[in-house]
Amino acid sequence: MNLSIDDVKSVWKCFRKNENNNFELPLVSNVIKASWERSAKYGVNPYLKYAPVVLTPHELALRKEHSSELITHSLPTMKKLHDFVMGTGFVVTLTDDEGYIIEMFGDEEAMKFTQPGKFIVGAKWSEDVMGTNAIGVALVEKRPIQVFGYEHYSLCAFNTTCSAAPICDPNGKIIGVLDLTGPFDRASNHTLGMVVAAVNAIENQIVLQRAFDASELANLHKTIIMESMSDGVLVVDKNGYVTHLNRAASQLLRLDPSKSIGCNLASLFGSKDNKNDYFMDLLRRGVNINDETVTINVGSEKVKCNISCRPLVLSNGTSNGAVAILRENKRITRLVTRTIGAHAKMCFDHIVGKNTALVQAIQLGKAAAMSPSNVLLLGESGTGKDLFAQAIHNASARRAQPFVAINCAAIPRELIASELFGYEEGAFTGARKGGNPGKFELADQGTIFLDEIGEMPLDLQASLLRVLEERAIVRLGGKETIPVNVRVIAATNKNLRREIEKGNFRSDLYYRLNVIMIEIPPLRARKDDLELLSMYFLRKINERLGRQVEEIKPEVMEIFQRYDWPGNIRELQNVIERAVHVTVGTAITLNDIPMEIVEVGGKFNAVNQDSMSSISTSGRQLVRHMEEQLIRSYLQKFGSKARVARELGMARSSLYRKLEEYGIK
Repeated sequence: MNLSIDDVKSVWKCFRKNENNNFELPLVSNVIKASWERSAKYGVNPYLKYAPVVLTPHELALRKEHSSELITHSLPTMKKLHDFVMGTGFVVTLTDDEGYIIEMFGDEEAMKFTQPGKFIVGAKWSEDVMGTNAIGVALVEKRPIQVFGYEHYSLCAFNTTCSAAPICDPNGKIIGVLDLTGPFDRASNHTLGMVVAAVNAIENQIVLQRAFDASELANLHKTIIMESMSDGVLVVDKNGYVTHLNRAASQLLRLDPSKSIGCNLASLFGSKDNKNDYFMDLLRRGVNINDETVTINVGSEKVKCNISCRPLVLSNGTSNGAVAILRENKRITRLVTRTIGAHAKMCFDHIVGKNTALVQAIQLGKAAAMSPSNVLLLGESGTGKDLFAQAIHNASARRAQPFVAINCAAIPRELIASELFGYEEGAFTGARKGGNPGKFELADQGTIFLDEIGEMPLDLQASLLRVLEERAIVRLGGKETIPVNVRVIAATNKNLRREIEKGNFRSDLYYRLNVIMIEIPPLRARKDDLELLSMYFLRKINERLGRQVEEIKPEVMEIFQRYDWPGNIRELQNVIERAVHVTVGTAITLNDIPMEIVEVGGKFNAVNQDSMSSISTSGRQLVRHMEEQLIRSYLQKFGSKARVARELGMARSSLYRKLEEYGIK
């Protein structure tokens, strides 16, 4: 049914007089009728002559900034639509998601036509402000709409026809409205179709731009991640051409990214002797491998790498190239060294004592730290040779590099070579896949501490001498010479000159190691440090155990002074720790000291015999009980009786006597 202007005007007037129940629904669409009813509920003045809500320039600028994406992608389409309707009196309008007009295109005649009703940039034409209009209804109904003349709710729009469609983002959320408004008498049924087509173009542009932005962002993330990786990343296509090379890979492979991307593997790594064929074949075939060691010949250099490779498989299952993760073996070795805790903790400040011989040893140690030469530490077990070794390392130029310690007496003879020099895969039964670096490789650029060097087998001494002379190692089962830059500190409790005479130690190795020799005095030669050391250990043990034992009784210190301390510093520390465990008060008394120390120290004079007799029977029983428990716990912890004797600072014969006494098997 075609309605005349007068028909619609009549229906509008009836509605205004609350006679809406008397007119027939076919005269006005249900959408318009519903909008009229909403407008009435909003309290919109139907006799508005112009839009009552208009933004200030500052408010408009903020609205435009908020809708910048919408404006950017709408303007080209709006201009094309304006060019198409130019001269017809129509204006092309863009609003935000609340109905504020933020952009408008129109010729001079069209702009003059919209001015009286303030259909202008900054005005709000939502349904709750202006009543029924195409912009407001499109926002509420969420669909395209065309409103003619008196179908508008407000008087100021009766002379117009407007066609509008909501603009949605890729998620379906309305972000604005595109509207085409002009004189009522120039309305066309095709106007709404033009608006809908324009909106589709705008929405498609937003979808494409967001997809492009997401792809660009993903590429940016990928680039940032790859460039921040310390591992090298090399990507090739299915034909073997390099498509990506991160900074780490370019440094590792000595390649210029600007000249390498787009090049074939053969042009980068090909050689007459085909030494790199295996590496190139892995990448070309996209073989799925983990942590395989390869040697890549780069010019005159050989780069030993750990490589993991993954094929690039498309959604249809076809391979489109491969990505390789490259780690230089030297860097892995340094990482392993840090991870296993191969670093020195002690400094010269941790060496407690004022004894003249000790102070001289410390001064010599500090001088040795300034030199790259090998150091030989001589001293009985328990005197602190390992502490000196750590202190020398931490005072040296290598302090930031690994400190790797190995006890030559603690490793079975058949394993010591593999521990020191490493081994290749298949070197022996049970050899780890991929091989294993030895202590010298782990200590590269740092310090290796060879404790109890006097226990090293003669055949291994020859190998060690060769490493010291050539500054390089060859892994067991391997052929490749691996350079190592290592500072050697060796220690022993043996008289190496005597061992040389017996044929147990090589003289050439002795002189190679004995560049700077430091003798560490035993505790029996440092009796003037006993009280200082005892109180130092007491403080440390209190902190660790959460105890508050404040003093050591004078009679205990007297016994300490008369005892020879065969286990040296280690024995003293263990005696203090044991005493802290067993004491029932805040002071260490003779009741808290092992009986063998009290007995040995008490043999020197009658005063000590009197002190011995002062220990109560119950105290002796408590001491015996604690001693038994300590021995049992150490046996369970260390297993080896020799190790237990060493940790407790007593002779093996004394330990065996205690085991028999306490019935410990």
